[in-house]
Amino acid sequence: MRLLVVSNRLPFSVLKENENISLKPSSGGLVSGISSYLDYIKNSPISNFEYLWIGWPGAYIEEKLQENFSDEVLIQHNVVPVFVSEEEMDKFYLGFCNSTIWPLFHYFPSYVKFDNDEWNVYKKVNEYFAEKILDVIKDGDVLWIHDYHLMLLPDMIRKKTDKDIKIGFFLHIPFPSFEIYRIMPRLWRQEILDGIMGSDLVGFHTQEYTHSFLRTILRIKGLSHNLGEVEYDNRIVKIDTFPMGIDFDKFYNSTNNKKTIREKNEIKNQLKNLRIILSVDRLDYTKGVLNRLKGFKKFLKSNPDYLGKVVFILIIVPSRIGVDKYQEMKDSLDKMIGEINGEFGNINWQPIIYQYRHIPFENLVALYNLADVALITPLRDGMNLVAKEYIAAKGKEKNGVLILSEVAGAAKELSEALLVNPNDIDEISNSIKIAIEMDNSLKIEKIENMQRRIRDYNVLEWVKDFLFSLDKIKEENKKNEIKIISDDDTKKILKDFQRSQNRLIMLDYDGTLVDFRSLPYMAVPDKDLIDILEKLSKRANLVILSGRRLDFLEKYFGSMDISLSAEHGAFIKEKGTVWNVMSHSDVNWKTELLTILKHYSNRLPGSYIEEKTFSISFHYRNCDPEMSDIRVKEFMDELINYTSNLNLQILNGNKVFEIRNYEVNKATAAAHFIAKDNFDFIIFIGDDWTDEDVFKLLKDKNAYTIKIGLSSSAAKRNILNISKVRKLLKVLIDE
Repeated sequence: MRLLVVSNRLPFSVLKENENISLKPSSGGLVSGISSYLDYIKNSPISNFEYLWIGWPGAYIEEKLQENFSDEVLIQHNVVPVFVSEEEMDKFYLGFCNSTIWPLFHYFPSYVKFDNDEWNVYKKVNEYFAEKILDVIKDGDVLWIHDYHLMLLPDMIRKKTDKDIKIGFFLHIPFPSFEIYRIMPRLWRQEILDGIMGSDLVGFHTQEYTHSFLRTILRIKGLSHNLGEVEYDNRIVKIDTFPMGIDFDKFYNSTNNKKTIREKNEIKNQLKNLRIILSVDRLDYTKGVLNRLKGFKKFLKSNPDYLGKVVFILIIVPSRIGVDKYQEMKDSLDKMIGEINGEFGNINWQPIIYQYRHIPFENLVALYNLADVALITPLRDGMNLVAKEYIAAKGKEKNGVLILSEVAGAAKELSEALLVNPNDIDEISNSIKIAIEMDNSLKIEKIENMQRRIRDYNVLEWVKDFLFSLDKIKEENKKNEIKIISDDDTKKILKDFQRSQNRLIMLDYDGTLVDFRSLPYMAVPDKDLIDILEKLSKRANLVILSGRRLDFLEKYFGSMDISLSAEHGAFIKEKGTVWNVMSHSDVNWKTELLTILKHYSNRLPGSYIEEKTFSISFHYRNCDPEMSDIRVKEFMDELINYTSNLNLQILNGNKVFEIRNYEVNKATAAAHFIAKDNFDFIIFIGDDWTDEDVFKLLKDKNAYTIKIGLSSSAAKRNILNISKVRKLLKVLIDE
């Protein structure tokens, strides 16, 4: 196996001095997480594992130096750099990524900037990444694309290569609700969804983000799902939840190494017996640091007994200073810290120790281990690995309290933390007091439970889980590919057709010969279809098995030399004859059910009822997809209960469900036509659940059964779409 990790940045940043280039390891959860997995694999007995890391090197490298740099880092570090000019990177990273996507996906719509030039550069940089990947990719590679910088990339790769690869995409930030996402211009939001759906597997940190994405593709693209599996572009895309973990042992075991112990002793000597409240964050308006400071200020005001007894250590790591909102926040932060220290501090004690810099690992672990309280209150956060690091770094002592925002992704796993609303200053203040005064035994119990959970699902398990799921969905798609009708299958069908003397071709209508339309009466046969059917009827016994009403089929096909079946077999017209009623079922049930269905239709705007002789159809193709998804499930449950003692069947089709008598079905009609002669060639093509009865009837017979689409079926083969059906029929015409 060869894993290609693709992220905006490489696991190091380039430092340039004149023409001298040095490399500095990158920080961040993604880099540390994937690096931990790669280190684990290197030290394991797995011998056939290879990897490449593809990304931007962190600085512009002159064109004359690019080739040598690429060769050197590929050999020494297994990385492939993607070169981007400074101007393009400004518009890509500081522009579209962090002035459009970042604020929008974190629910700060008023901060969002919409700039067409930056959008075009975003697309261009994604294309640069695609070109690099296409240069190095091989059959069998696993491509794992990370985060919001590269959301167009999966589809770009899929469209530009025919290599047998697996494509996974993971979003490390929240995916917003549909109502927020649709704020983006129509073209952008469509292309981003298309880009992500180029993957085989799409992963999110929490079920909330997964649900938001599924809801968004339903509302914008009309794509529904079955247990997170979405049929898209002739394959199945899996959408699932994978909460990212940390390298638990690294933090847990580091509490007792010499450097950390030395650092802990220095901190203890400096702070004496002060109770430590700790916050570690990047500079970002989504992190809720200003509200955190307000909460701490309120705590000091409300609890004067703690003046001189607590200290708030606030560590802010510089980030994105080139974006105006970040510089504004830095200014506000500096001002508020000064005000709090000025109001409450004295010559011997300052309530806030503020460090605006990156903290070395051992210093960080020492602070985690000593802190009585970790105060982590983002306004919105994809996961927040700092919360997990704090819990792991408590080591064996297990003495501390985590105060965590309820809207951080990590809150779903760390439920023993004191969960707060990050906008509620009083709640933050009260939680600080509760945390400081919490009984030690309760602290230990909470930490133990959280440690157990994040130890069991650490970053290694996260990677393994994602890659295993990627393998699984790829296997499922390969099984589907085996069932998809191939050129060899088409040749065999043609050969059997040519050798046969007595041929029977049975075809469904809607969704098989014509596309679905917003209203059924609009889905009429076009000239090309009429031509196909007329020519085919001269070479075989041709039957249309449809759920359509008798009058529709008679209007468009009654004069042709073909046989017809209406209302799923309730009426049959053999070629050259008149219509015959095949069912004598009682239809008194329709009166009461029509009243119920009219009530349903009133509750689902855009739906309508189609009454047939022996059945009733409820159409909802024109309805709001989300509302219909909810309402139809509710209606179906009620109808199943209502019809349980009646001889009725409820069939769920494509944006329609139908209620009919059990004895009325397409299989009965198909059996009628099959029994008319001794056919030596039989084929049936259909597209939905109403056709499954025929597929099952022919399962053990010497017959071809073909289902349109990739959903599971009793059919022996699948075909991708209506145009492919017509192409197959034309092959039989041109024998």
